Amino acid sequence: MKILCAAAGAALLACSLTGYSQTEVACGQTLQAAMHSDGALAIDSRPAGLTVVGTDQLTMRVTCTADDPESMECVRLKLSGSGNGSTLTIQGGETHHGGVEVRIEVPHRTSIQVTMGAGQVTVENLDGNKEISLYAGQVTISSPQGWDYRSVDASVDIGEVNAQAFGADKGGFFRQFTRQNANGEYRLYAHVMTGEIDLLGARQGSAAD
Repeated sequence: MKILCAAAGAALLACSLTGYSQTEVACGQTLQAAMHSDGALAIDSRPAGLTVVGTDQLTMRVTCTADDPESMECVRLKLSGSGNGSTLTIQGGETHHGGVEVRIEVPHRTSIQVTMGAGQVTVENLDGNKEISLYAGQVTISSPQGWDYRSVDASVDIGEVNAQAFGADKGGFFRQFTRQNANGEYRLYAHVMTGEIDLLGARQGSAAD
């Protein structure tokens, strides 16, 4: 069955703006904008594989691939807001995963909020607060240089919480891992209704329930 795409007007291949109201491109094009070091990014996505990576650049760079040409054309990336706080919306195409993979590069200290029905979310080398919610799928957060979190709250309704960084592994129904550290700077919240959460990195001392 053919996918019908609404006309989206002329898409920009790349933009680099300190302040922006809304920019839209199709999957397969590159979305780029200036972003402050301590900015915040909200991501609202269709089912996909999302990878969020911290970099030394004061820019956000978003790239997207898909398994078929129709998905490449119909999946849209929409960015609104400014360099201090912005929203990335990924929508369109079939409602299943469809092999859509999105890579989002942001400054190291960016705080993120991710909402997605199903898929995989991978976060690498990123400081800042994190709030990630999935209906089904997998969340993987890696901090090879340490976990500077004031609070950690990771839970699944059905599945597994593998908190390797804290020496904990919990599977089954309504499993949760929490940890408090008064000396930490950031907050991490991750919830998956059905699936898995992996917290990877150097061992961070004793686990908490």
